[in-house]
Amino acid sequence: MEYNGKKALVCGMAKSGIAAAKLLQKLGASVTLQDMKKREELAEEVLELEKEGIALYTGANPDDIACEQDVIVLSPGIPCDLAFIGAAEQAGIPVISEVELAYGQTKCPITAITGTNGKTTTTTLTGEIMKAVYGGTAVVGNIGVPYSEEVTKLTEQDWVVAEISSFQMEKAKEFHPHISAVLNITPDHLNRHKTMEVYIAMKERVFAKQDAEDFCVLNHADEACRKMAEKTKARVFFFSSAEKLEEGIYLDGENIEVRWNGISETLINVNELQILGVHNHENVMAAAAMAICANIPLDTIRQVLRAFAGVEHRIEYVATVDGVDYYNDSKGTNVDASIRAVLAMKKPIVLIGGGYDKGGSFDDWTKLFPGRVKHLVLIGVTAPMVRESAEKFGFTEISDCETFREAVDLCREKAEAGDCVLLSPACASWGMFDNYEQRGNQFKEQVKGFLK
Repeated sequence: MEYNGKKALVCGMAKSGIAAAKLLQKLGASVTLQDMKKREELAEEVLELEKEGIALYTGANPDDIACEQDVIVLSPGIPCDLAFIGAAEQAGIPVISEVELAYGQTKCPITAITGTNGKTTTTTLTGEIMKAVYGGTAVVGNIGVPYSEEVTKLTEQDWVVAEISSFQMEKAKEFHPHISAVLNITPDHLNRHKTMEVYIAMKERVFAKQDAEDFCVLNHADEACRKMAEKTKARVFFFSSAEKLEEGIYLDGENIEVRWNGISETLINVNELQILGVHNHENVMAAAAMAICANIPLDTIRQVLRAFAGVEHRIEYVATVDGVDYYNDSKGTNVDASIRAVLAMKKPIVLIGGGYDKGGSFDDWTKLFPGRVKHLVLIGVTAPMVRESAEKFGFTEISDCETFREAVDLCREKAEAGDCVLLSPACASWGMFDNYEQRGNQFKEQVKGFLK
């Protein structure tokens, strides 16, 4: 789409919205940036945009100006069922996601990674592998770096590695990566998508525009992902932690084996990796599969895998205090992620859980507690729900805390040498924190304070 001389409305004044507004202005559009926040609530960075010629629309939905636009760009956090969006689309005005905007300006191949869990670790690892060969690789998207912020720096010789959320796919129209991956599917964001069918459909959009020249990496051990092989036109590259594959990449004991396109060899022994747990072995296989599709040599992949220490806030080792290991898994914002964290621990766990309610059951998580979790410390609005779920399985070693600081202090009291303290809430951070990063950083600061 041509943006020069067009009127563009960008909704949402967080990172993605700001980056989209700046990109549209660079492309010659007349830009209005909108948010429900009142003007006095805006950061100085946002207010400065007015000096650059970007108009600000604050404190309300843009119902009165939406149908005057030539294009509307939505940040991921903007629900797509708002009245002004429906009115604009009915009037024939394109409404697109920030990812779709950036995609339209991309000159180089794209690797796009989605799924419920493991996206950030897999995206980061894939980015590191790609950078070893393609120095101009941009790692963008849901990982925290807006795609629109980086796209104008890219040449035809570079690569994009993008973490893609279901929110970002809601208004994607032509998004076409050369390599896509769907890591797994478990219930998440049902407060927005309402049904699993809609949630899965949003994930499937990552490969909707691919063709026979492209690649789609899928988790063979995940039924929902396995079924996607029937829906994509791309060449499917399966990975599996559960069984040997005739073609693909799979976990065989402690070895990750590759059987693909004439390759038949061991990629790496999992004991050579720095990241823990079968879920991380799956992340490694997915990243390696994507790298193989991009013609990265196996020796290069091995070198990066051995050096990779994981990502912040995802089963991140913080410190050992009085013989107790502390792990920050603040990125465990849903049940499946926190299941993976609990299963990765090899010691009795004092666990911090609870937070914002995203919808869904906690049972698959709490039924793991007997024999693994020594004590559960609950926070946030979901505390009663988690307690009820845990007690259903006979687990009663539970405490409630009003504040996060109180919760971390209580964990120190409950844990003994040889235990571990794990922050893996199975819930979003909203209500107590701005985001999971803030929650994880507070946990780390408090734990490191125990060392003083």
